[in-house]
Amino acid sequence: MGRTTAGGLWLVRSWTDCVCEQMIGGSEPEVDQMKAGAARTQSDRMIRSVLICWVLFIASSGGKPTERKTKVHQEEPLSQLQHDDDKNFDYDHEAFLGQDEAKTFDQLSPDESKRRLSIIVDKIDSNKDDFVSEEELKLWIKNVQNRHMFENVEHQWNEFDLNKDGLISWEEYRNVTYGSYLDDPLTETEYNYTHMMARDERRFKVADRNGDMSADRQEFMAFLHPENHDYMKDVVVQETMEDIDKNGDGFIDLKEYIGDMFTADNGAEEPEWVATERQQFSEFRDKNKDGKMDREETLDWILPADYDHAIAEAKHLLYESDTNKDGKLTKEEILTKFDLFVGSQVTNYGEALLRHDEF
Repeated sequence: MGRTTAGGLWLVRSWTDCVCEQMIGGSEPEVDQMKAGAARTQSDRMIRSVLICWVLFIASSGGKPTERKTKVHQEEPLSQLQHDDDKNFDYDHEAFLGQDEAKTFDQLSPDESKRRLSIIVDKIDSNKDDFVSEEELKLWIKNVQNRHMFENVEHQWNEFDLNKDGLISWEEYRNVTYGSYLDDPLTETEYNYTHMMARDERRFKVADRNGDMSADRQEFMAFLHPENHDYMKDVVVQETMEDIDKNGDGFIDLKEYIGDMFTADNGAEEPEWVATERQQFSEFRDKNKDGKMDREETLDWILPADYDHAIAEAKHLLYESDTNKDGKLTKEEILTKFDLFVGSQVTNYGEALLRHDEF
């Protein structure tokens, strides 16, 4: 969910994504501190996850006045690192192989890195013509980009598929996530669970392509990561506008656009990036120059059709490595520039290869 703007790269998770993250990596002691004495049922844990996510969101929104915050759902970036080859190739390493594998390659010698990269090149060369094309590079990078989504689904599947039928119904998801609240609704709470549940149900119905109110793995992935699925674009835009359109007029004006990222605190001076964003809004976001963004303009902002992270990275790697400028790469060309592709850092696909003893 992200793309580079004048102010930087931003990734924002939905309520569902936050819940999932807590299920995978949440700290039980932290949960206990926040909900001391609560019954340890499955639904209790999910409700606590939502609460923790909300607290973390509030905390991050209340940081330094000059820090950027946003609730926008955007396509997930290839890496959270800054892409600056003048400093290092860390972004390229994560884009090419994945974040976790970067940590693995960090421990390898150059010779071992080259040996493993050679194996990977053979896998990228899908048509076995002894060349790596831009298209093959793009497909590889997209697979790396999507891998974490598959793992996210697998990590959570058994938690939600209560009857083990290979599907997750809306009822199962609702009961696991909101069961405690449904059993004993709180009359006074600052968390609007009714709204959160309705929003999740709406997204679930859109992800459920065959309309049976049950999600297979692909549909559940679309539910958890809507910004990475074309048929989910409308709901991504709707959720974004609901979060940012404070006056409810169906548009995002300049004040709302800036307010989503920056709130002046005690008369603090605006940082330079705010002025840049104002200019971005006027020159690029508000295409029809009516002072606000409609749904189409919002879609073009958060999920631009004219930019693809994987294509851009594939072109970059090809340009930097194609010594003879024939528009394709040999294994020798890639290994010569191994530090661009892997160096001492790589990604999470390589970790999967390690688990299968393919190195």
